[in-house]
Amino acid sequence: MRLTILFLLTVTLFSLTTQAQGPVAVITKEGSSIRFNVKASVAIDGTFDKWDATLTFGSTDPTSGVLDVKIQAASVNTGSSMKDSKLKGKDFFDAEHDPFITFHSKKISQTGPGGFNIDGDFTIRGVTKAETLMLTVTGEGTGSGEIKGTMAFDRKDYGMNSGIPFIKIADRVEVSVDLKVKRVSGPPLGSKE
Repeated sequence: MRLTILFLLTVTLFSLTTQAQGPVAVITKEGSSIRFNVKASVAIDGTFDKWDATLTFGSTDPTSGVLDVKIQAASVNTGSSMKDSKLKGKDFFDAEHDPFITFHSKKISQTGPGGFNIDGDFTIRGVTKAETLMLTVTGEGTGSGEIKGTMAFDRKDYGMNSGIPFIKIADRVEVSVDLKVKRVSGPPLGSKE
């Protein structure tokens, strides 16, 4: 009986270690950015200075990836302390009560060579809705690359119904990401290893 259990354990462990492993990638902050833009009578665009993003893969298939982005809402930087203060406040990001803006991917679909749509849960001000991030990837299979993409959402869907005095603001907010990615271990994406 002991020999049978030992044999089954050995077979199970061997099969787990020989299954295809996905690449392990890191997103480097140097050279990467997360930006936003809102059409307004006075330009409202800027970056977030503090954020983290991870990209993990279950296999070498790019659609097995999971992208997680976590932004500190209070790190908004428009270059104007007045705009930053208003955006951090309760009428917009409400950073004191909901300090993080997050995106967690649920499904990745390839739309063409280097093109992907990432459906995920986007949370801002404690409100979560399904949104789609449209990406292009360069450097696939080389060990390092770049992910660029855009996502647009209606700010009023997330409870940002107010305006800024004397500034007319559109409802549509566009977010753009430019992420530098490096594979640190595992096989390259798309390989049959």
